[in-house]
Amino acid sequence: MITPAFDLSQDPDYLMLTIRVPYTRTSEFDLFIDGTDFKFYAKPYFLRLTLPGRIVEDGREKATFDIDKGLFTLRVPKETAGEHFEGLQMLTSLLAPKGTRSAKPLVEDMSAECSESTEENEEEGDEEFDWQVEQEVYMERSEEELRALQKYGFGNQRSGVFARLQEELCDVIDIRNPEETSAAERRAARLEAETSAFSPDHYLADLFEDDEIKGLLKFRPWWAKLSVSEQDGVSNVAFTEEEKEQLRKFTNRSYLLDKTSRRQAWLSLVDVLLAYSYEMRSTEGEHNVESSWTIRKLSGTLCWLETYSSLQELLVSFGRRVLCYPLYRNFVLVTSAIRDTAKILQSGKACVLKCLLDIHKIFRENDPAYILNDLYITDYCIWIQRVKPKKVTALATTLQKASLQKKDLELELDVLEKAATMVVEEEQQRASSRAAESCSDSSSASCDSSSDSSSETEESEAEGQGCSESKEEGGGGGETSKDNPLQPQPTSSASPIPQTPTSALFPAEKRKVDTPLLASEDCRQLIQELGEQLAEELRVSPDSSYKEEGQSSQLSDAAAKTEEASGGSSSGTLLEPSPHRNPLLIVQTQEDLDHF
Repeated sequence: MITPAFDLSQDPDYLMLTIRVPYTRTSEFDLFIDGTDFKFYAKPYFLRLTLPGRIVEDGREKATFDIDKGLFTLRVPKETAGEHFEGLQMLTSLLAPKGTRSAKPLVEDMSAECSESTEENEEEGDEEFDWQVEQEVYMERSEEELRALQKYGFGNQRSGVFARLQEELCDVIDIRNPEETSAAERRAARLEAETSAFSPDHYLADLFEDDEIKGLLKFRPWWAKLSVSEQDGVSNVAFTEEEKEQLRKFTNRSYLLDKTSRRQAWLSLVDVLLAYSYEMRSTEGEHNVESSWTIRKLSGTLCWLETYSSLQELLVSFGRRVLCYPLYRNFVLVTSAIRDTAKILQSGKACVLKCLLDIHKIFRENDPAYILNDLYITDYCIWIQRVKPKKVTALATTLQKASLQKKDLELELDVLEKAATMVVEEEQQRASSRAAESCSDSSSASCDSSSDSSSETEESEAEGQGCSESKEEGGGGGETSKDNPLQPQPTSSASPIPQTPTSALFPAEKRKVDTPLLASEDCRQLIQELGEQLAEELRVSPDSSYKEEGQSSQLSDAAAKTEEASGGSSSGTLLEPSPHRNPLLIVQTQEDLDHF
């Protein structure tokens, strides 16, 4: 018989069952309803459920069948209207036959060698037989040898598994020969490996250059976005069709755990969820090819087959492994993973189950990691569906109150950070002192240059004053430009002074704007050169004189400067203007004529 795919939902008065039965006849449906027992038959499908609440068959039930989709939908009234059925999403536990939930112990007559032989036959049936393998004579183990084998796996109920998987062993766990290594020896080897794997440089780099880590802390995983149900106070978790199919594939079973084994099972569950929470945050919810390695590497349960005795010991182990192995090694990611795991547990066992199914899928798609599904994850997926919800929430409360500090990890993080901080401060002080020295050197250089420029300015001013004094002694009038003593000044259009373009008067070597004032002899020599250049364009009238009004006001500043430099009076011979405009007024005095 084939177990069909099914799903359950509810409202205050009815329970709805959706069963997928393609390629069946509508005339062959058979239903049986008796309290919590529900049976459905449609050849070749058979479904038997043990419901968390009682339903009745009183004529109000209704069934429909969609032939195209192959969906059979049944609506059955609840015996107590308004009752809320818990655990309808736990499909594996609903498949359990009636009576398997009893607390009586399950007795199995099995010797270790018989069970091992059975498991070997089941695994070898799926693989092609290797005819070249060497044959060994089977040696029956004594009871003392069987007791000497170390236990591991879910609830410490497995042994002898890795004896047959030596080739895959190095790719799955870090411990060698787990069958003959005690729990204390595994713990000592794990601590030694973590201490040797810790890298101070990597840790300090992630501590001081934490831009990427700050971005990871802003990420919100899917369980942080769940809404809380008003009926039972837990988060509403929806499973995908792939997850539902996986739940239906699990074989339901009961687990006989004593008090110590139950405690270790709960602590190992927290350890696996912590590794999963870190992986979700480090990849921002997008699994990659390293996800399988990250989860099993950060979990001491999966990597070292560790069994913890207290929650504090578990948190210390997880914190050490986060700072030793993954890409991002920051203590703040440890505390963030602890908060995320507490949120998962607080959201209820459905949220825990969804996380376990995701881990199961990650390991299932990774070739060597499927062994961890057989040892831990599959059993956890089945076991968590049957635990009481209050135990999950109680564990969440305990985890929220737990405290983990850097000194608890015994990696000397405080000393390392203090030394690194001192080095950083010394580097900053050195950099600031070098900057101050360079600033002082540049300031002194600028002061020297400013003093030099100020002395040069004083010398230029002194020379200018000497030139001005020589001009005043020459008897000239007018105002002299400080920057350019030979700059031509504009004259009015009615001026009778002959004017010539500036480019014709001043050669290129003489037309300099910022030329300092020269001495009196230099000025006189310059005027002589200008006079020679103007001789061709000036016509002298010895007898002409200007008697018109405004003669003195029409004299340009350039004429005044020239007259002042030459030391002559204003009673000299005037020149008649030429058709060209000349911004300079050149006056020849009697003294200049005598000189020529």
